[in-house]
Amino acid sequence: MEPVDADPDFTGFAQDLEAAWNVPGVDMRCRQQLLRALIKDIVAEVDDDARDVIHTIHWHGGQHSQVRVRKSKSGEHGQPTPEEALAIMRSTATRWSDADIAATLNRMGMQTGQGMTWTACRVQSLRTVHKISGYRSSNKNGEWLTMSEAAARLGVSHVKIRRFIRDGILPADQVMRGAPHQIRASDLEDERIKADLARKTPRRINDDDQKSLFSAN
Repeated sequence: MEPVDADPDFTGFAQDLEAAWNVPGVDMRCRQQLLRALIKDIVAEVDDDARDVIHTIHWHGGQHSQVRVRKSKSGEHGQPTPEEALAIMRSTATRWSDADIAATLNRMGMQTGQGMTWTACRVQSLRTVHKISGYRSSNKNGEWLTMSEAAARLGVSHVKIRRFIRDGILPADQVMRGAPHQIRASDLEDERIKADLARKTPRRINDDDQKSLFSAN
């Protein structure tokens, strides 16, 4: 009886590698053995100008081939950021700080492509990768406000601000349902808002002005 070879010779599959790779029942361990049998070594080089990683594959038998793979930029990885998160980032980046954007995304329950919570650093990294201009506090000048900032400026509650928005008195941008409202500070000067805030509660009648229901006697 011939001894069993612990590492089977897969070189016979070289003529039809795709068929050997996809044959039913072949697991990943078997595919790894197949590659080790066919490939002598792989040399990787970086083309900085093209931002490519060049893999030169040396096959057993003297042949070689090249495969180019785009080099990831800083902050990129194989798990893309959800488009909804990028949409919010593009809409708010020039109006809010990276920390505010991160807090907003976390409140909405959104995660990074790697399933992590957002931080100012991660927002800044994604903005750099996707070439999204950032916010500069020195240039903001209070032009755009969050709902909390608008409520604080008018001295009212969030409920009041929401009612103004619902009634069409106060314009507000919202990139998607559930995203925070963005309010232009100048819109708080609308005369309808001023009139609403100027209304006083009904004057209570002083007890001295009321006639007694009972006789003084």
